[in-house]
Amino acid sequence: MTKSLKKIAAFLSMFAMAFALFLPAQVKAEEEWTALFVQVPDDWENPCVWAWDEEGNNAFDAWPGGEAEADTANEGWYYIHIPSWANHVIVNANEGSIQTGEIILEGGNAWITVEDTENASVSYEALTQGDIPEYVERFVIHASVPESWEQPCLWAWSAPDGTNAFDAWPGAAFKQDSDGWYTGKAPVWVNSIIINANEGSVQTEDISIDPAELWITVSEDGSYEFTYDDPNAVSAPDIHVNVIAPADWSTPCLWAWSAPDGTNAFASWPGEPLAEGEDGWLTLTVPGWINSVIVNGSEGSVQTTDISVEPGKDIWLIVTGPEEYELSYEKPENAAGSIESTPAGNEDTPDADSDSGQNTDGAQNEDAGQTPGTNTDPAGPTSDSSRSDSEKSGLSGGLIALIAAACVAVIAVIAGVVIKFRKKKS
Repeated sequence: MTKSLKKIAAFLSMFAMAFALFLPAQVKAEEEWTALFVQVPDDWENPCVWAWDEEGNNAFDAWPGGEAEADTANEGWYYIHIPSWANHVIVNANEGSIQTGEIILEGGNAWITVEDTENASVSYEALTQGDIPEYVERFVIHASVPESWEQPCLWAWSAPDGTNAFDAWPGAAFKQDSDGWYTGKAPVWVNSIIINANEGSVQTEDISIDPAELWITVSEDGSYEFTYDDPNAVSAPDIHVNVIAPADWSTPCLWAWSAPDGTNAFASWPGEPLAEGEDGWLTLTVPGWINSVIVNGSEGSVQTTDISVEPGKDIWLIVTGPEEYELSYEKPENAAGSIESTPAGNEDTPDADSDSGQNTDGAQNEDAGQTPGTNTDPAGPTSDSSRSDSEKSGLSGGLIALIAAACVAVIAVIAGVVIKFRKKKS
């Protein structure tokens, strides 16, 4: 009898050890990244990747997504790392003005060959030579330099140990943005940088920084000023969006963004639920810089078209259907409840995702202002669909329940054996 108990105890111990090892593996999965290689036509400049998952969680903050880097070991190829949970992608270029359709990935590293906007193929067998670059977390550095500083470059290192981020001076070349600023990236482990130009013949002094997005303005003599706050950001106080929605639009939500750059106010479709306000109005506070909104309901399955609004102003919206609404910047009189008797039907309502996310101004389609890929399921994710850490790591509630049930079963077996053993003794 003692031997049986020992066997059961040993089994329990092994089970507990396996479960303990399993949990860290799942948590670690949250940090996993997938390498994505892309080959694009010659006239596709600065290719980028927009990525999301089935629930509408976006891997990047704004369209056109993450910029791919040229693979120096494989001419014509670019690469980028995306979160392993993001298995829907769009490859785009020329500041998002040209793009592929939605590409669904099977998982793991992938190689995408783009022939044109309509044709792209995916391979899960390597089409490039050499090792796959490891993922390195980086931050963005913006620089404004004098006109006489040609081809500015970034040099970065870690002090005091002197580990360099780039192979040789003058470092990595900056890329010029449309607003005249230059943009570069450095690994998060660096704490010192130099901005230089003219093949390294002019430069700033050593600049000690924190590894966070920053903006540096360089003068002709190499002196500089820098800030961690975007000097070009539009400053506007929060505004209040007030809505009356059709009676049959359950749990009305608001989706809001800035066009044409596509910066979203919320992480995923359908946005944030509107709260009960005064006099029958629904309300929500949003950033003052937004200039486009969509009111939606029933988990995002019914919605208005894109509604352009003036930044920095409180708004009042009376929605009577997908295409019918009244917009005002002052509270209308006697508006509350005015549409309760005439709810908008769903039969002719375009899905939130009638076209699969392909608009360069940050809207998912011409009539549905979600960022590309925000709502690939016609039903749309629910308003609380943002993934938790455990969900992104693959650790589901069902799996936990299964493990818990197994533990209970083992304990029940032990209890039964013990009871029989006591009966025999008596």
